[in-house]
Order: sequence, then C-alpha cells, then structure tokens
Amino acid sequence: MSTFHGTAAFHTLGCKLNFAETSTIARQLTDAGYDKVSFDDKADVYVINTCSVTENADRECKLHVKRAMKANPEGLVVIVGCYAQLKPEEISQIDGVDLVLGAKEKFNILSYLDDLEKSESEGVVHSCEIEETDFFIGSYSIGDRTRAFLKVQDGCDYKCTYCTIPLARGISRSDTIGNVLKNAREIAERDIKEIVLTGVNIGDYGKGEFGNKKHEHTFLDLISELDQVDGIERIRISSIEPNLLKDESIDLVSKSKSFVPHFHIPLQSGCDDLLKKMKRRYLTKLYKDRVNKIREVMPDAAIGVDVIVGFPGETEEKFMETYNFLNELPITYLHVFTYSERENTEAAGMDGVVPIPERKKRNKMLRILSEKKKMAFYQTQLGKTLPVLWEHENKDGKMYGFTENYVRVQKDFDSASVNQIEFLNLEKILSDGTVSVQSSFESFLAKA
Repeated sequence: MSTFHGTAAFHTLGCKLNFAETSTIARQLTDAGYDKVSFDDKADVYVINTCSVTENADRECKLHVKRAMKANPEGLVVIVGCYAQLKPEEISQIDGVDLVLGAKEKFNILSYLDDLEKSESEGVVHSCEIEETDFFIGSYSIGDRTRAFLKVQDGCDYKCTYCTIPLARGISRSDTIGNVLKNAREIAERDIKEIVLTGVNIGDYGKGEFGNKKHEHTFLDLISELDQVDGIERIRISSIEPNLLKDESIDLVSKSKSFVPHFHIPLQSGCDDLLKKMKRRYLTKLYKDRVNKIREVMPDAAIGVDVIVGFPGETEEKFMETYNFLNELPITYLHVFTYSERENTEAAGMDGVVPIPERKKRNKMLRILSEKKKMAFYQTQLGKTLPVLWEHENKDGKMYGFTENYVRVQKDFDSASVNQIEFLNLEKILSDGTVSVQSSFESFLAKA
C-alpha cells in the first residue's frame, strides 16, 4: 500500500448510482494513503461526480469547482460522471478544473493523479468513446451507516427519445451474482441495516453479467439470492421499469424476509400517445396492471412514480390525461421532472414545444397532487405499529426515520436509537409532513 499522505474530498451530484460510485472511488484513494476530508476543507484533491439529468448540470459543476478553489486554490480538481462523459472539452475549459475523466477512466483515477499538476490553462481530458465502456465495476456506498447504495447494473439499451443516459453510461451490463452477494455481505458486516439496490435499469439485471449480451441470470434470480443474505434487515429496490417488473418479483417481495414493500416505477406520461413518442416500452394499461398487482398482494406498499411534464406534443388535453390517470391510480407519491431539451436526443427536434411557463405550471400541479397522495397514504397508516429505522441526523433536537413502506417519522433525538429498528405506533401527521410515533403495549409485543 502507498505511503502517500495527501487529503481528498468528494462531492456527488445526481442519483443513488453516483453516490455508490463516488464511495468506491473514495475507497480507492483512501486505500492508496489519502485521508478523506470534508469538501469545504483544504484538500490536495477534489473529486466532483457529475450528473447529466439535472437541467443545470453546467452551472452546478461550476459552482462546486468554485467551492473547491475557495477551500484550496492549489488543490487539484477532478471531474467525473455522466456530464464529464457527455461534455468533457466544455468542462476542461472551466477555470480551476485540472482533470476530466470519462465513463471508462473514472475508476482508474489513481493512475491519472500520479503526474497531475495544477493547471494554469485548461484541464486534461481522458475520455473514451462510450462504445468502449462495456465492462462493469461493482460499487457500493457506505458513508451513511444506516443504509448503503449497492450498484448491481449499469448502462441502458433502451432508446427513450428524451434521455442522454445511454450516451453517458453505455450499454446495459451487470455485476455477477457472486460479486453482488460478496458486496452485500461486506455491507452487512459493517452493521448497516438497509441496502438500496441501484443501477440505470436494474430490471434488466443479468445482461452482460459475463461480458456477453445473454441473460445468465434474471432480476428475479438476483433478489431471490439477496433475500438469503444474513445480517441485512432491509433491502429496498430503488427504481424498476414497469415492463420489467414481473408478477414473480412482486410475489417474492410480498413474502420476503428482507425486501421491503416499496416500489418506485417510472411512468413518465399517463398518455399513450406521448409514451409512444417517448419510445417507452409499455402503455398505461400495463402500468396500471403493475400497480394493481402490488396493491393486491401488498395493500400497504409505498408506490412512487417518475413523471415528466412538458414533453413536446403535450397539449393541455394530453397533460390532463396524465393528471387524471395519476389521480385515479392508488400510488403514494410522485417525482416530477420538467422536460428540458438535451443535445443529441430525438425529442430535442420534435414539434409541439411546450412553453417554459406552461411546463412550470404543470410541474406545480403534479407536485400538489403528489403531496395530497402522500398525506392520504400516511393517513391510512396511522394507528399501525410498524418498524422504523432511525437515521443519525440530529436536526433541531429531532431525529427522523422511515418505516419499511416509506412513511417518514420523527421523534426527539436519542443517540441510542441511531441505526436501530424500533417497532412504534404511528400517531399523527405533523405540520412538516412527517408522522409522530409513540411506544405502546402492542409495539412492545412486536419487538418481543
């Protein structure tokens, strides 16, 4: 092991998958002798893991480069992630950036740091053609001792007309089941109570597991094996395409000892005409069938939905199709995205552009609907005794946690409860949208 005694700081933008990968890169540097410090501290190296999905990827990247330069003007700034793959030359021009690493190169960061010096001009770029990114690097995050994000799959073979992720992350490929199980056991040994499975398209798990395009294993195989790992109290599925969420997987979760009753299923539009324009691989009937199947076997499951507003061709009438479809669907909450044009996507050249103010209005309407849905779901859970996993944060003397079915609860901070699962009675919805809890004789029996 290296005897280098430098310091390194890390900042992650975007999805859970990015958090898992940042954590892996951080472990590479700490294993090589770097000490990990806060991003606002003086560090020798600052690593910023970027996202291309956010509307302001360029602005966010510049903002955090400035933060790094304020903390240490002589520190080396390295940019990785989806935005680094899509716009490497553009990023290299940002004042303060020294190194830009693409999708293939980011896990070889140590070899690029050896000879790197603070740049007076533009940063050095090492970025391959995305077609070369056909290998898998297993990752998991362990910064938060309550939960870990475990990467099981990367890339996507879908051709959704609005999406740049295949350009940023390459083809669909998977970790081997053996390596996923090894990582899950390592996480369990660290007394982390919850694993969140992450990937770009995790329902496609198994493709590329051994370097070819065959499915050696399926998503059902994966979750069946993970359910047998000792020491993990909870496993949560981060997001899964509706066409890849099969009855067998839903049934397994309903009977599982580890998987929690919580699904996040991208919809994007409740209008079949727009789903076809988006080149999604399902229509609203299949989506509704998936939600109803979950409700049939897990009446108290949380069901989250991704939806895009303002896609080209989304008339007022078509938006209301989406609104009414979601309003009638027994779901729990929405993640609402405002459509923004992306270079090198089919949708960017489509007719029927929706004015920005209209996009924002529709976003607000769906966010209000989401809050109503969530509060209605919380109401159905009041009076029930449920296991709560408490997080470490102490915010104004309060601590927060989640039930298995994703109800956010709070109580007075108690350090003995951190990272513990307690059976508690859900009492009432508070003004901040969380739920208060109390111990009861019933919860004592559940704990026993």
